[in-house]
Amino acid sequence: MNTVKIEKRGARMVSHAGLAGLEAINSIAGYVAAGNRSYYGIETDIRRTLDGRFVAFHDKTLEARAGLEATVEASTFEELSSLVLTDRSGTRSRRDTVIPTLEDYINICKWYEKHAVLELSGPYEREWIREIIAAVERLGYLENTTFISFYYDNLRYVREFLPEQSVQFIFSDTSDANIDRLIRDKIDADIRFSCVTKEVVKKLKGAGRIVNCYTVDNKETAEELVALGVDFITTNILE
Repeated sequence: MNTVKIEKRGARMVSHAGLAGLEAINSIAGYVAAGNRSYYGIETDIRRTLDGRFVAFHDKTLEARAGLEATVEASTFEELSSLVLTDRSGTRSRRDTVIPTLEDYINICKWYEKHAVLELSGPYEREWIREIIAAVERLGYLENTTFISFYYDNLRYVREFLPEQSVQFIFSDTSDANIDRLIRDKIDADIRFSCVTKEVVKKLKGAGRIVNCYTVDNKETAEELVALGVDFITTNILE
């Protein structure tokens, strides 16, 4: 099994959740798979453990990936570090499908020279954002990191600490009010692909904003979005 190639025509491809179409979501195996391909960036979700560590995990609960009725947020790092996640074959037998730390993720992006697209996966406290920023800064990778989130306040906190940092708001509501807010606050867009229109792309890019779209796994749809002028396409399997 391999990725599906598309005509990118200048659009940059971001592998979603560590190339989730090929490997276990948000796993070291997925990051390495994306690192060895032509992707511009590798996207991941970051969550905070009960004892204050930051790890990469996609789902709200551990049930589907690890067979446990628990959450990252209610588990300690020690408890999580012993888990092996379900891989794409449906088994839990590979040691490269453990839950990575934030540092694991950044180090792999750094090694393969990929842009880190780091999703803040909950309504975080201001201090947690500061801690995540500090961790990325210690690894010398802030200039190659974009912070994204469904939670607008998370991005406000990032910009409070780093006024010029690349940030993207994840959304599907393309109302004038929402688009105007992004333009006013100089925040880039990460739009659900089915909500992207020519008019929205034109308005955002005309105001100097970057347009990402998620999560696109159909070749024809992706090439239609490329034709509309989107800057980034986030995908599980396209390349």
